Amino acid sequence: MLGTVLLLLVVLARPACPSLASAASRRAEALKRLLEVFGIEDPPPPPAHFKQPPQYMVDLFNTVANADGVTKNPDILEGNTVRSFLDKTHGEKMRFLFVLSSVAKNEKILTAELHLFRLWPKATDGPKRHHFCQVSIYQILDKTEPDSPQGQKLLASRLLSLQGSGWEVFAITQAVRDWTEDESSNRGLLVTVHGLGGSPLDSPAIQFASSRDHHESKKPMLVLFTDDGRRGASLPTADFPDLQPQDPVLPAKMTVPKLNGPRSTRSLDRLQPCQRHPLSVDFEEIGWSGWIISPRGYNAYHCKGSCPFPLGENMRPTNHATVQSIINALKLSEGVSSPCCVPDKLHSINLLYFDDDENVVLKQYDDMVAGSCGCH
Repeated sequence: MLGTVLLLLVVLARPACPSLASAASRRAEALKRLLEVFGIEDPPPPPAHFKQPPQYMVDLFNTVANADGVTKNPDILEGNTVRSFLDKTHGEKMRFLFVLSSVAKNEKILTAELHLFRLWPKATDGPKRHHFCQVSIYQILDKTEPDSPQGQKLLASRLLSLQGSGWEVFAITQAVRDWTEDESSNRGLLVTVHGLGGSPLDSPAIQFASSRDHHESKKPMLVLFTDDGRRGASLPTADFPDLQPQDPVLPAKMTVPKLNGPRSTRSLDRLQPCQRHPLSVDFEEIGWSGWIISPRGYNAYHCKGSCPFPLGENMRPTNHATVQSIINALKLSEGVSSPCCVPDKLHSINLLYFDDDENVVLKQYDDMVAGSCGCH
């Protein structure tokens, strides 16, 4: 995965060729391939108006990744994708509908959560007869009779204290799996509030924020934890025949000491031991800053340098590389080159972004950052 990104960045950073049309076509192809690395067919359009991402998604990103998007807590996410959806009903306060058309067919639904913001209870006269109530979440099976036993299916139910405010989370995984398998079965959710034992209440004991009447930060939200099965993978480079991955190019911002002669860079490479060098990926320069929320870019790093005989421990060589280095140094076999300086540890990165429907997605990508380099 990292190797593919490096090749594509070389194309994007390379000066324009004599043929402007050819250069533009080459850049477009490189950007298309880079989108494929991130599992996206076309770059989503930026939101039509300024849109604040749900705080839950921002907090989750900050928990999972550092400011550059590099994963710091790999065991937090279940799967590699988290999707958030806001309620689309804008009508009845206790009925909710979430449009899941952006969920890919190959995504496995691991967990689905309904997030409802509970409002502070209104002050009432006289003593309260109840201290707890029962909140139930139903999957609507029949829109014409959602309140009948035949028109609903119980998904979750629990007791809540009548005092307090804040987010309440209900697991509704099976309903979402049904909806993704058959989109027409998605008729929404119904929330009911009753007294203990199902007894009716004189007035709504608990109220949840709605999409219509409350601030964006308190709107009902569906959160999906999914996995699309993608792991570190390379893309074919047949369309870039002149690229030479064994000779990576230093970023433009890096200063290289000038040596006399046309082979100055190669000479410098031979002098420097295998080590990690910066490689900045700037989403604004690529043209993706309109839909990516965080990070604004990241340091992919790349490996460069020589692996001379004898290989020291600081070169982090494998046993195979050590043997290859000896064979090469002693000229025991023709055509055996010295070991190569390559990443021996890779880290994943995380992107928080708006999809085509302006839903906020958190996605984790494996093998995107060179953590260290070694002779292999």
